[in-house]
Amino acid sequence: MRKRFLTILMIMALANFFIATVAYAQDEVTEPAQAAEQVAASATDDSAMVTEEPFAETETVSGIEMFARKLFGSGLVDLFIQGGFTMWPILLLLIWGIATVIWKLVSLNYAKINVVDFLNTIEPLLKEKKYDEVIKICENTRGPVSSIIHAGLLRVDKGLPAVEKAIENAGVIEMAFLEKGFIPLSTVITLAPMFGFFGTMVGMIKAFTDIAAAGEVEPTIVATGISIALVTTAAGLAVAIPMQFFNNLFLGSIDTLVMDMQRGSERVIEILGETK
Repeated sequence: MRKRFLTILMIMALANFFIATVAYAQDEVTEPAQAAEQVAASATDDSAMVTEEPFAETETVSGIEMFARKLFGSGLVDLFIQGGFTMWPILLLLIWGIATVIWKLVSLNYAKINVVDFLNTIEPLLKEKKYDEVIKICENTRGPVSSIIHAGLLRVDKGLPAVEKAIENAGVIEMAFLEKGFIPLSTVITLAPMFGFFGTMVGMIKAFTDIAAAGEVEPTIVATGISIALVTTAAGLAVAIPMQFFNNLFLGSIDTLVMDMQRGSERVIEILGETK
């Protein structure tokens, strides 16, 4: 849990920095005329104090924009600004998805063990009825396979049916832990394209509004609205596609872990039945 929390904190800090830099860059791009008017108005003798502030602000914004373009690439910053306000929720969904993917990668990697070596280690001890030693080995071994075997051996003195019941209950709990994180991934996969299509509708509305205001159809009039529509749609799909890939990858890993749990529990129950 601590590793997950720290990972999310680091990703959120980087995201906030990215959002701040792009926000300053957007202000620089969308309001150049206003900045120029402020600089011209500050040229009078009776406003010497005001003269330094617009220049300082302009230099600061330009520097931050330049830094953002060097760090994330000019193309990415331009596309983000061009996409409009719907790019912000898509960015937040991307951050949420990346945090979930990192956490699932770490947790599933932690859960994997070499089941063959583990069973080869505990089988001789089980046949010799050295259950305490097997329990200690399970306590020192990570993953759901050792957890369910550990839960079953704690009830070994109450008979084989009690062991089977304990293993079954522990398996349900372990499955609940393995399935955590799929709801956030599903949310990102679903909402990212929806926000992209919403941006598409906003862009098309802007395009038709510009056509109505101009009274004629020209490519230069509708270019802005259509570009917003295309950028947001592409951004939504660019977020959803890799998240879908990782979602399917995690499902495959969990299926492998479930098979290992099934194989390990069946082998332990079989040995216990032979030694009774």
